Amino acid sequence: MKYFYNLLQADYLQRTRTYSFLITLVFTVYMAYLFVPLHTASYTTLNVPGFKGAYNSAWAGYVSAIMVTVMLSMYGFLLVNSGIKKDIDTEVGLIIACTPITNFNYLLSKMLSNLMVLLTIVCCTFIVSIIMFFIRGSGYPFVLVNFVLPYLILPIPAMFLVSALAILAEVFLGKRTVLQFLIYFMLFGITMAAIKLQQTNSLATLLDPFGLQTITSSIAQEISSQFHTGVKDPSFGFIFIGKKPFKVFVYEGIHWQIPFLVSRLLWIAISILLVYISSFFFHRFDFKQSAAKKKAVTEPKQIDGLNLTPQGINRSLMPPLVTDYSILPFVKTEMLLLVRKGNKWFWLVNMGLWLSMCFAPLAIAHAYLLPILWFLQVTRWSDLTTKEKTNRLHYFTFASYRPLFRILPAQILSGILLAIVLALPVILRYAFLADIYAVVNIINGAVLIISLAAGIGIITDGKKLYEIIFFILTYAVINKLTFNDYLGGMPHANSLSYVVILTGINIAVLLMSFIVRNYQSRNL
Repeated sequence: MKYFYNLLQADYLQRTRTYSFLITLVFTVYMAYLFVPLHTASYTTLNVPGFKGAYNSAWAGYVSAIMVTVMLSMYGFLLVNSGIKKDIDTEVGLIIACTPITNFNYLLSKMLSNLMVLLTIVCCTFIVSIIMFFIRGSGYPFVLVNFVLPYLILPIPAMFLVSALAILAEVFLGKRTVLQFLIYFMLFGITMAAIKLQQTNSLATLLDPFGLQTITSSIAQEISSQFHTGVKDPSFGFIFIGKKPFKVFVYEGIHWQIPFLVSRLLWIAISILLVYISSFFFHRFDFKQSAAKKKAVTEPKQIDGLNLTPQGINRSLMPPLVTDYSILPFVKTEMLLLVRKGNKWFWLVNMGLWLSMCFAPLAIAHAYLLPILWFLQVTRWSDLTTKEKTNRLHYFTFASYRPLFRILPAQILSGILLAIVLALPVILRYAFLADIYAVVNIINGAVLIISLAAGIGIITDGKKLYEIIFFILTYAVINKLTFNDYLGGMPHANSLSYVVILTGINIAVLLMSFIVRNYQSRNL
């Protein structure tokens, strides 16, 4: 058990001391501030047409608890799914493999570390929700149990499941990060769709890992009992409804039923069982070499009368040295690195989506297929400016000739070129329609996602935060959230202002990237 606790403590401390965790924590705390809006707000996080809940303890506690459960389940996987990979990359796993710790104990420590990271964010959201209740005090008494119970019963089992799925993905899918993301988000989407289709019964309660069905049904019953009107199950999410008339209902929370509480314990047990099953397939850092073993070096000998003894280097026979200070060779090299990264067979998926954008309706290609295709390249772009430090080559690149005006621009240009090539079917179709505004928006969007990859990578020295932000942007665009429309696929009140703002953001992020990289190269 000594090794178990040491691994758990070290892994948790290492994760919580990264920039990606701190910025994700700040982002989630800010979201917690938005989780329970006032009645005067133009948006809602729980949409029941014609109704809004009174800002009492039960409403603030339950709504914020279910919101952090769903949202953190959605993007928390990206934050914690590389615990084993980090041990492989740093070769700490080779040391762990020599210790008496069992596979199950090692994987369990990783799962609990994932869980502690996610629950740290949940605890901060819990504190913020209480603070916001007092700041926005609406005359209702503070009831602590209405905050404690939902935060104990709703997020914890869901975070257990997310943590276990992260371990399961790493064990069975290895370094196929994009495939991990795709499978997880498909499961998440299927689960959310199944929850909406299920009727309120014991089976629906057991199959809901978030507790969302129970909360929405409880709110619908509360409205029906107070106003004697039938309502559909409420929908969760950031929904902009504008200024519409509404009635205020008082929500008093849930009377917890035994089947629901059993289902929460069941999800915890399932999570631990998944980790236990994974332990039988865990490689324990023993990787077989796919390539043939290197032949042993032997003394040079005579073969067929030929003398193979090294004769040294003859400079007269070597090609002349040509000096080239342009960035074009770097752009070519960076482009090759981007294209060749990952499994080559994955390009079949990319080509399938690329061809689909040629024939699908233009609105669908722009609003859905293009953001999905770009997100599939997240692992190519996420380490655009961090791979030098990851591979410890920054000592050479920072000491090269004018790295700030050759290497960094080459990295950014190669990423933008790849994004534009992937978007080429949509760009050409808009160009044939003479819709220059749409073409400019797509190119602006390509510059944005690459500048974010470069800027976030330079500042944080990691790729996790960019993966989370890119996913949130993609999710928001697909769900038609106008304020996150980086592709220009939705109508805007002032088109020129939209283009100017997006261009200004791009310039600001790129300028910040150059300033920080300049400081890093001078203070290595």
